[in-house]
Amino acid sequence: MRAVIHVDMDAFYASVEQLDHPDLRGRPVMVGGRSGRGVVAAASYEARQYGVRSAMPAARACKLCPHGVFLPARFDRYRAVSGAVFSVFHRYAEAVEGLSLDEAYLDVSADGLDPRGLLALGRRIKLEVAEQTGLTASVGMAENKMLAKIASDYDKPDGLILISRDRVRSFLDPLPVRRLPGIGQRGAQRLNDAGILTVGQLRTTAPDLLYALFGTQAIELMDHARGIDERPVRRGRLRRSISQENTLASDVHALDELKPLIERQAADVAASLRQRALFARTVILKLRSSGFSTITRSESLPGYTRSARRIADTAWGLLRNWSDWRSGFSIRLVGVGVSGLSHSPDPTSLLDEEQV
Repeated sequence: MRAVIHVDMDAFYASVEQLDHPDLRGRPVMVGGRSGRGVVAAASYEARQYGVRSAMPAARACKLCPHGVFLPARFDRYRAVSGAVFSVFHRYAEAVEGLSLDEAYLDVSADGLDPRGLLALGRRIKLEVAEQTGLTASVGMAENKMLAKIASDYDKPDGLILISRDRVRSFLDPLPVRRLPGIGQRGAQRLNDAGILTVGQLRTTAPDLLYALFGTQAIELMDHARGIDERPVRRGRLRRSISQENTLASDVHALDELKPLIERQAADVAASLRQRALFARTVILKLRSSGFSTITRSESLPGYTRSARRIADTAWGLLRNWSDWRSGFSIRLVGVGVSGLSHSPDPTSLLDEEQV
């Protein structure tokens, strides 16, 4: 029988700050960019009691929690702590699929554990993470990735939940449909408008109605409502993209003002590629207008690169092509990224700047 563990560190960035600064423990802590149009990257559970959430504008977070402590992100420190956390994961599972610095799936099927043994293993992982880092993690265990993730989210922080095979239906049925992967806010509203509020109701809904609402996605939703998820845990999962983005202090209306920023972002992206021994095939430009509409443009290159100059020139070309269709614009956020990543592309597919 398959056995999957999902581990999710609790309020990771904020918890690291509270760990390093004991005077902040028990106080509302927010991590991110506070000036201008900064956003919250993470909020401690004390800050969440005031309604603060990640991705919330910093100005709104400070209004909701005026006595909270707002700190800049220290990603080098978070990566170091993440390394210690993942070292624990790899001691207990050969197949570890990292989703971010603070979250991973572990496939422990080969251990042949019964539910009691799986629960004991999840508890040992929690304890060792706490011993090695001083931080808490929420752990979910089940026979597949979807159920394990739902379990880890169910009782945060410091949760430990097992969904055994004989409990799948009784566990899922009372949950709101929003708890299933693939159902966002709009999808949940569509289901609610049709009178489908819980996973149990979704499970017993006529397929024709779900097809009418979601098209071919209905097949996946019906599987999820039954607790079915065949996705494997992918060992050493490769990142899909690398990007850098900045919210501007004030709206920009002139193209040339953005060029230095694009060049800096491209240099950061190229440095990340080199650090991870990766090459990229596609360059991505992200723009957000003053009206909060987001525009994404991309260009696939004729080969692989990790050249800052190539990435910057391609992103700049995408920006110029976009602006040519507009008589005016007002930009509040710019991002440069790459995708189509590979550790070892065919040498003949490397662009000229890599043939050195």
